[in-house]
Amino acid sequence: MISRNFKNVLVVSIGFLSLFTAYGGLQSLQSSLNAEQGMGVASLSVIYASIIISSMFLPPLMIKNLGCKWTIVAGMACYVSYSFGNLYPGWYTLMPTSVILGLGGSPLWSAKCTYLTISGNLQASKDGSKGSDVINQYFGIFFFIFQSSAVWGNLMSSLIFGQDANITTIPEEQLLTCGAADCGLDISVNSTSTRPAQELVWTLVGSYIGVGVLAMLIVAVFLDNIDREQSSRFRGNREPFCQTFLATFRLLKDWRLVTLIPLTMYSGFEQSFLSGEYTKNYVTCALGIHYVGYVMMCFGAANSLCSFFFGRLARYTGRAALFFLEAAFANYRMWESLGFVIAFAYSTFICLEYKLYILLSVLLLTAVTYPVVEYYEYKHPTPPVQEGTYT
Repeated sequence: MISRNFKNVLVVSIGFLSLFTAYGGLQSLQSSLNAEQGMGVASLSVIYASIIISSMFLPPLMIKNLGCKWTIVAGMACYVSYSFGNLYPGWYTLMPTSVILGLGGSPLWSAKCTYLTISGNLQASKDGSKGSDVINQYFGIFFFIFQSSAVWGNLMSSLIFGQDANITTIPEEQLLTCGAADCGLDISVNSTSTRPAQELVWTLVGSYIGVGVLAMLIVAVFLDNIDREQSSRFRGNREPFCQTFLATFRLLKDWRLVTLIPLTMYSGFEQSFLSGEYTKNYVTCALGIHYVGYVMMCFGAANSLCSFFFGRLARYTGRAALFFLEAAFANYRMWESLGFVIAFAYSTFICLEYKLYILLSVLLLTAVTYPVVEYYEYKHPTPPVQEGTYT
């Protein structure tokens, strides 16, 4: 029989799998589905700008008041609102729901990380094992299940959009402008990349809404509120708001975290390129919008498998840094989101060739800064986190 803590890890993982089956599918389609005046990419930029703002103060505030469980549920509701905005996409629907999603995004991820950390420490204390080992195992299980969301969300979009009767052959002259040769492709004017029939869009978005609501119900009904006592103690002894607001930035006093900023920002640059440029200028341009899901399925499957295998490989090649405080998790989301915002902001202004150069430059910078931190940690190991520091 599985332990209570392992059951909770599975509940969180399945909840996130369901939620990001919906959001991941929508994100992959934004640059192609809502291409008019760059509306889809603009909505993604607003999302991650809002995540930056929420990272500054919301995660510690919500987690310590609501507890991890109900912070996760509230964050999921924010994500579902974005799906509703895509039923009738326009500036007046996508922008407000993008802000709502962004404000809920950082608390959602911080609460998830904190919950898995607490669960790992609780299970380790029962088994008499090392806390970091159990936490690593729980995070590996989570990401193995979670990363497969890209498969199911994109499978849904391709199966539904594949029913469109208006799919035509791509002309040779259009293929010459795809990929790195693109410099401002207007996908609204080429017949292979136009929006599918509105009925199919409603079917897909309605399915995503249903899957998102299911995620909320799974967490609300089956997830144990393991940090209820900690939340109650906090409400009786609140920190001043200014301390909560500055918690994320206080961590920047550690030069190691500052050195890791390029790594977290690269994550944002890379993912924004994938959802904003690759899907539009490579897949939609060359194959058609109905193939976006199939291509992104391959990415999701590879991502999920690598999360599992590299987690096991790390046991023999070294460890990946883990952050154990709500503010630290929020710090990661803030800098990653800044990478998203910057990449989405210049998306409509420069040619794809130069975007590739920027992405490569950030990757090279990351390849220089990250080994510096690892070498320092090798020479001066950080003392292990003591149980209870997550409170």
